[in-house]
Amino acid sequence: MLPETPSQTAGPFLHIGMAPEDAGNATWPVQTAGAEIAPGAADRITVALQLFDGTGTPVRDALIEVWQAEIRALARLTPAADGAFALTTPRPTAESGQAPHLTLWIIARGINTGLHTRLYLPEDAPHPGDPVLSRIEQPARRATLIAEATGPGAYAHSIRLQGDRETVFLDV
Repeated sequence: MLPETPSQTAGPFLHIGMAPEDAGNATWPVQTAGAEIAPGAADRITVALQLFDGTGTPVRDALIEVWQAEIRALARLTPAADGAFALTTPRPTAESGQAPHLTLWIIARGINTGLHTRLYLPEDAPHPGDPVLSRIEQPARRATLIAEATGPGAYAHSIRLQGDRETVFLDV
């Protein structure tokens, strides 16, 4: 049995390669914690995210990449000490019969392959015919993809990597 090498795991080199500014290297700018997608766009929302492991402990050594299909921009978010991320982005719009959503890709120490998931706003789900939501039969599992409204244009969402309320991850 050979020991793991950096090419076999996402950490501990995660921030150095994927979020260099957070690692103290400002020579390659990437939008990170408190990021904003498409500044100046109308009808913007703010999403507060928090990432938890299977024991309910916040995950601090992680990166979430967020994008929308209709916007040619992305944000890379790294967490604060409490596992919290924040993003400001244009409100997602529907495309090709899908409910409006944000696409999330998560990597962290111990995750060998990035995890793909979606985030829907409560006013957009359920959406008839959405290819992801319609395939999730259990309402409790479907709810793991839907943010909570916390105020006008403000949302919060917890992503759980394991456990009773584990977020639905997509095999893409």
